[in-house]
Formats: sequence, structure tokens, C-alpha cells
Amino acid sequence: MALTQERKQELMGEYQVHETDTGSADLQVAFLTERINQLTEHLKINKKDHSSRRGLLKMIGKRKRLLQFIKSHDQERYQTLIGRLGVRR
Repeated sequence: MALTQERKQELMGEYQVHETDTGSADLQVAFLTERINQLTEHLKINKKDHSSRRGLLKMIGKRKRLLQFIKSHDQERYQTLIGRLGVRR
């Protein structure tokens, strides 16, 4: 299930870098994290859904690359973002 428009607006309000931000790396990581969490719950119930599992792994890889990009440009922003999202514990 995709993210609803209301949930996207909530995430945009919380993770926007500036007022007109609609696609910064921070925002993309937040969207991907939300979707990854949804798919993880789906796969706990549907263990044999291999096509969704493949999509999940692709999303995790994309989020990893985006986080690496943020880390290479601004270490402090990276630390605050992963802390807020609860990603690398």
C-alpha cells in the first residue's frame, strides 16, 4: 500500500529542509523509511511474498545510498536525521 497524501504532507512538514522543499534527500529518506516500515509489517504476515521482499530490498538500498550522500555532505544533518527516523540503532 502506497503512502496516503495526508501522511506525505505530515512527513513533508516534519522533514522539509526549507519551505518549498518537495524532494530533498532528507525528505526522500523519510518517505522511504515510512514505506519500508509498512512493507516490513506486510512481510511479517505474508512470508511467501517474494516480489514485495525484492521491492523492500531495493528500497533499503536506495535509502542507504541517500543516507551516504547526506553523510558525505553534512555529518551533523546525517546524525540528526537518523536519530529522528530511528534508522541505525
